[in-house]
Amino acid sequence: MLNQAATRADWDARAATHYRPSGLANEGFVHCSTPAQLPATLDRHYRDRDDLVLLTIDVGALTGDLIWEDTSGRGEAYPHVYGPIPLAAVVGVDALAVDPGGAMRVCQR
Repeated sequence: MLNQAATRADWDARAATHYRPSGLANEGFVHCSTPAQLPATLDRHYRDRDDLVLLTIDVGALTGDLIWEDTSGRGEAYPHVYGPIPLAAVVGVDALAVDPGGAMRVCQR
């Protein structure tokens, strides 16, 4: 399983069969994280954001290429999906909330 922090606007704009975040057109891939990478990803890129949901993605249901890359130069490869995410691959959608210290936390269903 992978995770992707999605803006509510992107998630709400999903098509009937797939989710295509706004960044896909510019970057060519969808940024994802493993569950182990998720806390650092949320803290580094999404601190204090209140417009996000967390998608849980079944890797086996992806139709685009999944490539592990270290695009930040930090020495850690992150999963990138080259193409839209089929809705059949999205097995969970959870709210993300900001805790009093500004860090993100997952609000389980």
